[in-house]
Amino acid sequence: MSSSFYSRPTSFLMFSFHFLLVAYTAGAANFYNDFDITWGGGRGKIVGPGDILTLSLDRISGSGFQSKKEYHFGRIDMQLKLVPGNSAGTVTAYYLSSQGVNHDEIDFEFLGNTSGEPYTLHTNVYTQGKGEREQQFRMWFDPTSHFHTYSILWTPQTIVFLVDETPIREFQNMETIGVPFPKNQPMRLYSSLWNADEWATRGGLVKTDWTHAPFMASYRNFNVKAGHVMSQPNLAHRQKLRWVWKNHMIYNYCTDAKRFPRGFPPECKVKFRN
Repeated sequence: MSSSFYSRPTSFLMFSFHFLLVAYTAGAANFYNDFDITWGGGRGKIVGPGDILTLSLDRISGSGFQSKKEYHFGRIDMQLKLVPGNSAGTVTAYYLSSQGVNHDEIDFEFLGNTSGEPYTLHTNVYTQGKGEREQQFRMWFDPTSHFHTYSILWTPQTIVFLVDETPIREFQNMETIGVPFPKNQPMRLYSSLWNADEWATRGGLVKTDWTHAPFMASYRNFNVKAGHVMSQPNLAHRQKLRWVWKNHMIYNYCTDAKRFPRGFPPECKVKFRN
């Protein structure tokens, strides 16, 4: 990750909606029923009756889990409490993804920090194996002291990233101007806690301090509402999205001219309707 990932945004391109699910399935969350611990040698654990899941990272290995089911459109909610204290070099990833070279993916990644400094929330959207659509934010609260809700709303028309019901990013379907949109492949939900100190904190300048290991992230209150979603304009959501962009965005690929010397991707040039 280069230093350009910390440039400020210069324009607001997004348009947000109020969402109504018209077909869904949801139930009481139970991690035993909904997820498999897929790697980590026991570092990932489902606790008690299945209402809490934890991932841990030490010098030997991180850990991860995935949903038993695939989803094709809908809304995914999960409450996370991130690694506290000096978490520099660690990444907690929480994302939807299909499989294969031409996979689709919708990413939340939480980049660790030295004690007392804010986490960086890194987002990306992959379509047919191609990403490079990063936006980054500094969160306006301490994500390590309490659980907070991180949501992905995925419809045939748009993808919305939400934090505690505040929209922070929207990626609209713009196939009409040649922008691929992830809509044909069902995806599973994944999460992992791993060491990425070659790039995660200040571009790799700050390394993981293993004297603070094991590092741990916690999960609860998973909820899924699967189905197609109708949308209507909502001024309050637009205003929240603008507030996040103005006050908390620290990188937007659509303003990184050094990265795109031949011109920005076509979606960066679209001014959405109000």
